[in-house]
Amino acid sequence: MKIDRSRVLTVLCAAGAMWVAGCTTEQWPGSLGNAAQWNAPPRPVAVQPGYYRVAPGDTLASVAAGFGQRPQEIAEWNRLPATASLVPGQVLRVAPPVGANANAGGGPAIHFAWPAYGQVLKSMQAGSSKGIVIAGRAEDPVRAAADGTVIYVGNAIQQYAALVVVKHGDGIVTAYAVNGPVAVSEGDSVRKGQQIAQMGTDKTGRSTLQFEIRRDGTPMDPLAYLPR
Repeated sequence: MKIDRSRVLTVLCAAGAMWVAGCTTEQWPGSLGNAAQWNAPPRPVAVQPGYYRVAPGDTLASVAAGFGQRPQEIAEWNRLPATASLVPGQVLRVAPPVGANANAGGGPAIHFAWPAYGQVLKSMQAGSSKGIVIAGRAEDPVRAAADGTVIYVGNAIQQYAALVVVKHGDGIVTAYAVNGPVAVSEGDSVRKGQQIAQMGTDKTGRSTLQFEIRRDGTPMDPLAYLPR
């Protein structure tokens, strides 16, 4: 099934929480703009974490990709046919139902590897950053932190420049931003340690990698899960 990448970006940037899983969790910066605004009152009521309100043009495929899920999972959780059309304003569950995630109460069961070698210039700080920044040299390899599937490659979010997003198990996604040339495509399976890009240059001229880990859309401190 072909994914409308413009709709994926709308979900990534405007869906609010989870990767975003609801309106109460943190949103990726550099928003591309919200979905079409409704002029007639009342305004839609905010949805609960783990849910998403459908915007005009959304499809099961674009919503699933935006939240790091599979279209068939979204359809199953919402008791919809796999070919269902979505209606603006419709509320969808976009996170696994309670009990579907055996590790829901703890940290990730995944063992991560460092995506790049270099000094950590910036650590995660609540309210100001959602990941870490690693210094390096131009063209240094950027490697997948764990096995997974590439669900997004693109540069439509200005702050992230060339961005690669990899989905892992247990609701985990990792994001690799400010890349140089990218070596993978959407849908590729990648192995832990596999090169997925080269390190790029940020706005100050430094060669850096911005790395994030999110679980069900919630940013997690990478330094708590990377080997020391």
